[in-house]
Amino acid sequence: MSSKILTPRFLLIAALIIVAASFRLFTNIPNFTPIAAIALFGGAYLSKKPYAFLLPFTALFITDLIIGFHSLMFAVYLSFALTVGIGILMRKNIRVLTVLGGAVSSALIFFLVTNFAVWLTTPYYTKDLTGLMHCYTMAIPFFHNGLLGDLMYSSVLFGSFYFARLKFPSLALQESKR
Repeated sequence: MSSKILTPRFLLIAALIIVAASFRLFTNIPNFTPIAAIALFGGAYLSKKPYAFLLPFTALFITDLIIGFHSLMFAVYLSFALTVGIGILMRKNIRVLTVLGGAVSSALIFFLVTNFAVWLTTPYYTKDLTGLMHCYTMAIPFFHNGLLGDLMYSSVLFGSFYFARLKFPSLALQESKR
């Protein structure tokens, strides 16, 4: 990485992502994790698209190495990539409402994609619309944890960066160089 990339802004964003990812290792609440918030935040603030995907995906992959993988990881990573895309779309209009909307959208995407994968690849549900709806219905108790986690961690990440920019105006000035 060149010194143009290793700016104070990039280092702060990377540090926030790493700290948030570490919280994934210490939660016992199903689906109450920072992964969607990391994807949303990285997409919104890492101005180069390769880094917007690479840094959050690296954090996810490293924590998965510790936590472990399962047969439906492709769905988790797909929902993560879609959430990075939402963050990229938010770049020019990062406000409280867009962050909240992004967090809610991220939770919905994760819920829909991962539970569709469960329905599609496991024998637990009939392979028809009734089975798909049953799968989604059975997953509802986990959705609220995901939504609350996405809202909380997104608020912390975006809020921390907002207040850091107020304290250190040079972080805000670098945004105009996108």
